[in-house]
Amino acid sequence: MAAAAALCFSLLFLSFLSEGDLLAVNGEKTWCVARPSSDKATLLANINYACSQVDCRIMQKGCPCFYPDNLINGASVAMNLYYHSRGKNQWNCDFRGSALIVITDPSYGNCIYP
Repeated sequence: MAAAAALCFSLLFLSFLSEGDLLAVNGEKTWCVARPSSDKATLLANINYACSQVDCRIMQKGCPCFYPDNLINGASVAMNLYYHSRGKNQWNCDFRGSALIVITDPSYGNCIYP
């Protein structure tokens, strides 16, 4: 009975969070990625901003996170680098609503997201 009440409370609490919010429970690892519905201009602006603040060499041609060479991938890598460099605060993964905090590791191949 107590477990059911706790579950109901948790679901009620989560229903009050805004669309971009995510509650990380018990220190769960999180990553910041580009929202798939973001337009190209926004993704490019996110890459330019994030890479002006953090080292994005991992995205250069021949480096592990260059491929696939597309805006959504590049923006996700850059935005995650920024998010992690700034302490993984929710506000460091907003990018004017064009980002999502995820709990599934987006790493692939040799491209390891921190």
